[in-house]
Amino acid sequence: MSGLPGARTCPGLGEASDLKFPLGAKFREPLTEARFQQLFGDAEQEPELLAEPRLSRLCRRWRRRARAGSGPGAWRLLLARLPPLRWLPHYRWRAWLLGDAVAGVTVGIVHVPQGMAFALLTSVPPVFGLYTSFFPVLIYTLLGTGRHVSTGTFAVLSLMTGSAVERLVPEPLGGNLSGIEREQLDAQRVGAAAALAFGSGALMLGMFALQLGVLSTFLSEPVVKALTSGAALHVLVSQLPSLLGLPLPRQIGCFALFKTLAAVLTALPRSSLAELTISALSLALLVPVKELNVRFRDKLPTPIPGEIIMVLLASVLCFTSSLDTRYNVQIVGLLPGGFPQPHLPNLAALPRLLADSLPMALVTFAVSASLASIYADKYSYTIDSNQELLAHGVSNFLSSVFSCFPNSATLATTSLLVDAGGNTQLAGLFSCIVVLSVLLWLGPFFYYLPKAVLACINISSMRQMFFQMQELPQLWRISRMDFAVWIVTWVAVVILSVDLGLAIGVVFSMMTVVCRTQRVQCLALGLAEGTELYRPLRESHKLLKVPGLCILSYPSPLYFGTRGQFRRSLEWHLGLGEGRKGAPKTDSPPDAVAEPVRVVVLDCSGIAFADAAGAREVLQLASRCRDAGIHLLLAQCNASVLGTLTQAGLLDRVTPEQLFVSVQDAAAHALERLEPTGPKTCTVWV
Repeated sequence: MSGLPGARTCPGLGEASDLKFPLGAKFREPLTEARFQQLFGDAEQEPELLAEPRLSRLCRRWRRRARAGSGPGAWRLLLARLPPLRWLPHYRWRAWLLGDAVAGVTVGIVHVPQGMAFALLTSVPPVFGLYTSFFPVLIYTLLGTGRHVSTGTFAVLSLMTGSAVERLVPEPLGGNLSGIEREQLDAQRVGAAAALAFGSGALMLGMFALQLGVLSTFLSEPVVKALTSGAALHVLVSQLPSLLGLPLPRQIGCFALFKTLAAVLTALPRSSLAELTISALSLALLVPVKELNVRFRDKLPTPIPGEIIMVLLASVLCFTSSLDTRYNVQIVGLLPGGFPQPHLPNLAALPRLLADSLPMALVTFAVSASLASIYADKYSYTIDSNQELLAHGVSNFLSSVFSCFPNSATLATTSLLVDAGGNTQLAGLFSCIVVLSVLLWLGPFFYYLPKAVLACINISSMRQMFFQMQELPQLWRISRMDFAVWIVTWVAVVILSVDLGLAIGVVFSMMTVVCRTQRVQCLALGLAEGTELYRPLRESHKLLKVPGLCILSYPSPLYFGTRGQFRRSLEWHLGLGEGRKGAPKTDSPPDAVAEPVRVVVLDCSGIAFADAAGAREVLQLASRCRDAGIHLLLAQCNASVLGTLTQAGLLDRVTPEQLFVSVQDAAAHALERLEPTGPKTCTVWV
């Protein structure tokens, strides 16, 4: 900026000055916003665009895309919506194919027992868990941008879906159903679960159409981790009847966890010794194997498939010992071969399912987007949050036609995919091949699989979610507000239910943000000796403060919730009205406001946005300063804030010469007004 008109060199060593300037520095005249635009052009001429309604911008964007419906525009759109067209031509076949194949087969082997286990958690027959481990994985491979993300059945969604299904299609009170009645009940529950997948998929597609990928930010990391950890406890308690062989009805609604515990304790004397033994042996194998996989992940060529080993051993044991007939052990039974007949879910039930579909859609997108972002950062590539919305929306929407229940990215299989050496989405195809082979040919081998083993698989898969509580001490040290969000969300999920706990966690998290904006302090700034930097006066006793000049910084958005704090803080600093009575504690020294204020500079760089109420507060401040004989200068307003203030009528209260591009420019202009009491210069360092 040394070429600006009016630039000149710094005063010599012998020249008097109340401020100490760096030797050899150059100076320029202070720049107002109008002068800056005149010299450098309309660099920030976007207030009209920023003020344009979001719906209008979206319509304009879609019209532009519609015009690009042929030729190069259509090809670019196809590249954006089908990621394999971008990464497949650059696929490193020799370096990546073996890793993707091994990882895909490993994940597919885990998908088989885990899918059947989570189907029981969803209150549908086990085979529908296999469908949900096939169709969504195939669709995400074609549409997803997360190279290391594994989709399929997810415990939290299965738990939420199961609670909704049990409420919509409750089991008759008698409980003794004939074979035909059981099939009819299962068919109704499968239809309800598919309708939930259809609803949540439709909601995510609507969010994609409105480009609302940013909504995932409202589910903060403490909320997501507390939600999954609390849901893991629900899964553990809900599987206790299956572990003990107790035919208890599933508890739903608030306090379901405690109701289930009470029912289990009451019926404990009626436990099945055979199923209890199977459960104990299964956990004795599954838990150590998972620990070995974690401890020796760097030394093992591929993780040990403990789930499939347990499934094979339990099936052989049940078949050879006839546990199903001799001890009435509940088994999976016949898995129908092939695929289900495609049909639309019952659309008439969708309005009743909206309240359940919305939290499922939010959990699906939040968990999936956070997992994709974690591994994208780790392996240095980018994901498209809106494309992820499309991928999971289409995955749930289309798979519901094949009787699949809600699905998303999963924590356990994603970690397994990475540990096994997966590199791209191509691993999903190998996973689908494994599940497809079970659906077409290997299904009869799981006929004698005890359901107690599936319950153990459910519990052992919650390991990562339970261990998230180990992060609480570190979270307490980093941010006690985030610690409070974690605890409140976890307690709400455990005591009430998963969906209510999610709502409470999101609301509480948003309230903490609002509370933080209302607790900020208006900082008085001073010039650091020998520099051009303005810092809060509390940071050092070597900061220079000019009598009659008050430089204030308000580091918070200015909206209806903070306007009262803003008004009281400025009244205290400027001595206006009754502001000093009951005023908040400030950072300025005791004599900082002893001299009457003649010029005030308001640093607006920390004001990210302002609403109508905040804009009116600034206008009232300008009027009160003018009546009190105080010259008000505004510095470093961003385009959005400046546009809001201008629309509210700011230029009726102040002149364009009172709006400056930086605090340094405004302070230099203020020093000029304060002559002869102020410093003998009105220039700014370059």
